[in-house]
Amino acid sequence: MNHLQILKYMLSIFSLASFLSSAAQEKQVKIKILQTSDVHGAIFAHDFIDNKTSESSLAHVYSYLKQLRENDDCELILLDNGDNLQGQPTVYYYNYIDTADTHVISQVMNFMQYDAASVGNHDIEAGHPVYDRVRDEYRFPLLCANAVKTNGEPYFTPYVVFTRSGVKVAVLGLITPHIPHWLSENLWSGMSFEDMLESARKWVEIIQKKEKPDILVGLFHSGCKSEGRYEAMNENASLDIALQVPGFDVVFAGHDHSKHCKQYAVGKNSVWLLDPASNARYISEVDFTVVKKGAALKSKTSKARLLSVDSLGEASPDFSLFDRYFTAVKDFVSKPVGEFTESMTTREAYFGSSAFIDFIHRIQLDVAEADISFVAPLSFDVEIGKGTIYVRDLFKLYRYENMLYAMELTGREVKDYLEFSYGLWLNTMKSPDDRLLLIHEREANSGAYRFVNPSYNFDSAAGIIYEVDVSKPVGERIQIKSMADGEAFSLDKSYRVALNSYRGSGGGGHLIEGARIAKDELSKRTVFASPVDFRFYLMNRIEKEKIVEVKPLNQWKIVPENLIKKALVRDYIELFGNKNNF
Repeated sequence: MNHLQILKYMLSIFSLASFLSSAAQEKQVKIKILQTSDVHGAIFAHDFIDNKTSESSLAHVYSYLKQLRENDDCELILLDNGDNLQGQPTVYYYNYIDTADTHVISQVMNFMQYDAASVGNHDIEAGHPVYDRVRDEYRFPLLCANAVKTNGEPYFTPYVVFTRSGVKVAVLGLITPHIPHWLSENLWSGMSFEDMLESARKWVEIIQKKEKPDILVGLFHSGCKSEGRYEAMNENASLDIALQVPGFDVVFAGHDHSKHCKQYAVGKNSVWLLDPASNARYISEVDFTVVKKGAALKSKTSKARLLSVDSLGEASPDFSLFDRYFTAVKDFVSKPVGEFTESMTTREAYFGSSAFIDFIHRIQLDVAEADISFVAPLSFDVEIGKGTIYVRDLFKLYRYENMLYAMELTGREVKDYLEFSYGLWLNTMKSPDDRLLLIHEREANSGAYRFVNPSYNFDSAAGIIYEVDVSKPVGERIQIKSMADGEAFSLDKSYRVALNSYRGSGGGGHLIEGARIAKDELSKRTVFASPVDFRFYLMNRIEKEKIVEVKPLNQWKIVPENLIKKALVRDYIELFGNKNNF
């Protein structure tokens, strides 16, 4: 072979190698990202509160996961968006009763092979011993960039980067900054909470400069409701960030328990915003097809959907691995604690004094040694039947793990607090044909009527005798006639008032907007804070009394009766479908 032939041969080999190398550098990768959010203890296919089978749970989610891992050809990333540590007795039991064992949520999420999770406000509400313990038990990072220590460093991991078949996926975690407005400081001690939009801008710049991801994901425990003018420290900022912080391919939202799946244009690009509601009823799913040539991103396309869990098949039998956890919780909630002489329901609480709410009032007044008590129905519509009461019923009686506070308030502040509260749920009536309650018109999807404001903010009082005159405007309705024992009530006197820790920390606005007490003054007004959650006192009271006589205190009512009579019955029927109580 002469020199010319050798040169041609070498050139052909080089050209072939270059072609093969170039072809090898260009590859297509499929990545599927799944999100759960606001699971609230729905781990097993069983509702421990109502003692019935559940059609949605992490056990159902796992059936779908297993199918994907066995049959799909894509790279899978599994994310959770917080609020796992409150909701069902499942997590309550391992938060506070059995604290020696590995937490059930850690066991299950590790088994399911979650890749990352964000922190939710109800995780923080479980307290440092609980969420710090769970963070250490997880075999994946717990994300939150805007919960920062006193030195400015994030308390949790701010973001994480995954590399899947050469594709870099960065996930940034954020939490709603309203924690200090809802929770007592001991629950989030050592942290402060930065504005989500500002934090997102800062961390996206860091991530893009340092990590250069092919896909950027927001995992935000914050809702989608806010749109348009942004307010600092916004509770529900996920949509604002998606629209105002360039670079995200998908933002996973949560917190507001509302389904959402929509793609938004952001300049020349687009971003998906997904929220799978709550209690593992839906899964957010985003599919990316990424084409890379070497390290360079050549193209990226995506599609997204919300999957209804009850359409994906049965709960996974593999969750039998956790039978001992299931049995421990089932035994705990099945323990009888006493007996009620009559049934109780929250329905009556919206129309006047009710046995359900007044039972809680009685305990708050006693435990806090208070003059006055404030209580709201923490669930919209629940009933506890006559007869034997079990531990599971305490979760109906009192939905959240709130502590009990006592605060010093003046009579004027008590009145203003109640004016604000009743303004959230009662209309100003001009004729009997007006509504009594502030109710949205019938929803198109469900055909149901709903309150304009959440019912867990509808505080009534005990310890005082008063009327609410709905013929008068908000601010002039409450007429306090006396203390419950007949003593005079004074606007200028100071009273010891019992209320839950959510309200005592400013939640709902009753103290800050209603009574006009500055946020930084609330802790100074607090003269008692219970060492354990209020459900403990409920259990103790029922066990002590054994047979609890169910009856309302009848210390307040709505007037004038001739104006409200027709509206009361009509509104009750629209909300609950019958008029059994009237």
